[in-house]
Amino acid sequence: SPSLPEYFVVPSSLADQDLKLYSYSFIGRRMPSWSWNHPNGSALVRMANIKDVLQQRRIDQRICNAITRSHPLRSDVYKSDLDKCLPNIQEIQAAHVKLKQLCVNEPFEETEEKWLSSLENTHWLDYIR
Repeated sequence: SPSLPEYFVVPSSLADQDLKLYSYSFIGRRMPSWSWNHPNGSALVRMANIKDVLQQRRIDQRICNAITRSHPLRSDVYKSDLDKCLPNIQEIQAAHVKLKQLCVNEPFEETEEKWLSSLENTHWLDYIR
């Protein structure tokens, strides 16, 4: 995948041949990558959507099983579709532009009365929360 780094962490129980085969099923060939690890064994793994709906369940189950086997406590995988609950990059960029305009371009004395509501309308604080 041109959008992934040269080296990244994947569950050790996934064979290289499986990774290569599965990579074609992901949008942008973005294989699951281990993004964060906590000392208690919790991990955050990012994964792009699988293109082929018919293959999705099989591939998803194989990868989740590999993640579970790699977890020190063998805990089950909790999946969350962040596309449904997080803003996209364009919304974040627009909020940042509004925040910059509010903080840099507008004289504070003229906007003091409505500054907090203007800040809220940027959605920046919602997004970074």
